[in-house]
Order: sequence, then C-alpha cells, then structure tokens
Amino acid sequence: MSDETTRVWLVERTFVRDELGLVSLVYATPDGERYYQRQISASGHTGAGADVTREVSTADLQHVDDEETAERYASEVDRMQEHHDPEDTV
Repeated sequence: MSDETTRVWLVERTFVRDELGLVSLVYATPDGERYYQRQISASGHTGAGADVTREVSTADLQHVDDEETAERYASEVDRMQEHHDPEDTV
C-alpha cells in the first residue's frame, strides 16, 4: 500500500439526505480525471464549512467515467483556485 497523497479541490457539495443532514463532498484533481467523495454530517460541521482542498491517499481516488464530468470538474477546480487559497473553507 502506497503512502502517496494527491491534493484535490472541492468541486461539488450536495445535500444527499436532508432528514439525516448528510452532505456529499466531491473533490477532484486539477485535470478533472480523478475524484474523491465523502459524506459528512452537516449538523456536526455547522458554521465550519468545507475545506477547499484535501490531501488524500492516491489509492483512494476514483476515475471519472465520462468526459463531460471530467471537464466540469477541471473547470470547477480552476474556479476554486482563482478565488480561494488551498487552506480556505467554504
């Protein structure tokens, strides 16, 4: 198992289970080709926001299946990089 990590940028935030207060966060590589997804409790993070970037194990990254999504993720990474420092929360 590799200790290699990759910096990924927040590209999508979606409420997935309003009654449970779950939020799905999707982070992607700058090229939009790979992503990392996690779910968090919105109630446990009230006011804290989501990290703009994360360092994740490269082994935990999934491949994006379609070109349109990869392009959208890459575009969103560009936008996030223009408006936020890597240490920011949103």
